[in-house]
Amino acid sequence: MAIECAKRLGYHTVLCDYLPDNPGQYAADVFYQESTTDRARMLEIARAEGVSGVLAYASDPAALTAAYVAEELGLPTNPLASVETLSTKHLFRRYLSEHGFPAPAAHPVTVDADPSEVAQLAATMRQPVVIKPTDSSGSKGVSVLDGPDAEEVRRALEAAAAYSRNGVLLLEEYIRAGFPRVIGGDVFVVDGEVRFWGLMSCLRDEELGGLVPIGERCPSGLSAAQERAVREQIQALVTSLGMRFGEFNVEIIVGEDDTPYFLELGARAGGNMIPVQLSDISGVDLIEANVRYAMGDSSLDVAFDGSDAAFATYVLHTDREGILRGVETDPDIAPCIYRSVMYVEPGQPVERFDGAGKALGIFFLRFDDVAHMEGMLDGITRRIRAVVS
Repeated sequence: MAIECAKRLGYHTVLCDYLPDNPGQYAADVFYQESTTDRARMLEIARAEGVSGVLAYASDPAALTAAYVAEELGLPTNPLASVETLSTKHLFRRYLSEHGFPAPAAHPVTVDADPSEVAQLAATMRQPVVIKPTDSSGSKGVSVLDGPDAEEVRRALEAAAAYSRNGVLLLEEYIRAGFPRVIGGDVFVVDGEVRFWGLMSCLRDEELGGLVPIGERCPSGLSAAQERAVREQIQALVTSLGMRFGEFNVEIIVGEDDTPYFLELGARAGGNMIPVQLSDISGVDLIEANVRYAMGDSSLDVAFDGSDAAFATYVLHTDREGILRGVETDPDIAPCIYRSVMYVEPGQPVERFDGAGKALGIFFLRFDDVAHMEGMLDGITRRIRAVVS
């Protein structure tokens, strides 16, 4: 979508990705099958192509490289050091603690750490504890352990290591929520100020552990006081890090004392087509905003202060491996679906949903009001179902 938007705006587009089947290559003017984590190679390509702007759309690893390349070439960007802080969980936790932001106790550990030693360290922390990769997103490789023993820790370390590129994992205290859902969504910053407030709350499939988001709902359901506290924390962090512009993905837990705790402030647009969802809700084309601002064009007004309109997305998924046979939709929710995007077609293999990368598709829903939405979202996994055999 970002490539198509850039072309519509008249820009010459250069795409880099290590995947040979990236569909964007058919829309881009130039395609390099190169890894975006190779900073030196990306800088070389950018210089050779004479680029005027760099955009890492909805990608954490690419966000680091985009900031590096743009900084080296003097192009519009946020500070590389700040992007690195936001994109690396143990650096982020340390930054939050050192700069007075609420944060759980956390300790970085290596992928080859001794499980017994990590279990002993975990025992000194408030339970439950979480073990996760520090350079991954989409809840991949995350485990929640209650009173962990060495064997549980070993399995959690292995799960996190499978999604770690930098070899550093994070052991941290689980944040006990006062508000029942994780606050998600995106914000857009202009000249250091949050101008677009796309705060929603995350849907989770508790039968799959409740860690991986299966959609977002708007409005979030926060009280006015809770939302005010969340907004204050987001703006304070944006200011503290010296972020200048662009879309940022938000994940926040509102604690038992109504204190907002950051899980993430990603230096890129959110996944699961959050920018599309928020563009539908707000009337602001966030994809176009991303492209324009990356090119130094701040002419598009992104001002948005939230909405009471009832919208949601649902990430189609399955709890087992098999072959996708189709999708069944209950008649009561069918009129609420106004768009769907499938990533997997009938006849193709599917896997158990344990990370955002195993989504089968996205359904966009619009409701009459919040009460109608809440009624339909209760049992959403039964109302829209992937048929797998």
